Amino acid sequence: MCNVFLAQYKADKENLVMENATTPVRAGAVNVPFGHVIGNEKWKGSQIVQGIQGKVKLILEDGLGVVDFHLSNRTCVLYISEADLVAGNGFKRRLVRFRNASSLQGIVIVEKTPISDQYFPAVQKFVVLELGMALLPVANQGEAAQLIIQLVQEQAKDRASNPFLHKKGPQLLEASVFQTVQQIPGVGKTKALLLLEQFGNIHQLCNASLQELEQVVGCAAAQQIHTFFRQSN
Repeated sequence: MCNVFLAQYKADKENLVMENATTPVRAGAVNVPFGHVIGNEKWKGSQIVQGIQGKVKLILEDGLGVVDFHLSNRTCVLYISEADLVAGNGFKRRLVRFRNASSLQGIVIVEKTPISDQYFPAVQKFVVLELGMALLPVANQGEAAQLIIQLVQEQAKDRASNPFLHKKGPQLLEASVFQTVQQIPGVGKTKALLLLEQFGNIHQLCNASLQELEQVVGCAAAQQIHTFFRQSN
């Protein structure tokens, strides 16, 4: 399965070479006033904007490229809607373009609904395993607005207490990686913690041998994990 993810990632990058992209990536940092959110003009009048307004100060601007919301000078949100997931792989090319060109810390918010639920596991693996970005699921734009508000408010407090945003890159992924590991059959919170403590990151876990896994979680769970990462799509 790891090879499948890598092959898909390489294919997406190759497609970008041939793609005549009309939307700029806008890779550099944006000057975001403290306690503000800068949003892409395309979200004007949307449920997500209506949910943010009145809670934190929101500024809508053109020219943000593929980024939907800037939460700080170094952190931004890319939003993947239910329609994006159903439409195909266009959202993957967008994320790859951002990841390859931007030095910003990107958080991917994905709509996980009854319709898009079937696509979510593959998206989760693509975003976390292949792109190394944080992924947070929401049910709708209203929930996304509440999440963005929480992230901004946490930044206004002590950054060290924020469950999603930390100064170091690897810590940014901790919440989403922990969630991903828990999605593996036979793995709950306790086993997920043990696995991440032992292997350090999702890539090493993905490539761990059956014997290495057995030493951490026992034979039954190890077999499920080993099978999960090597089954075909």
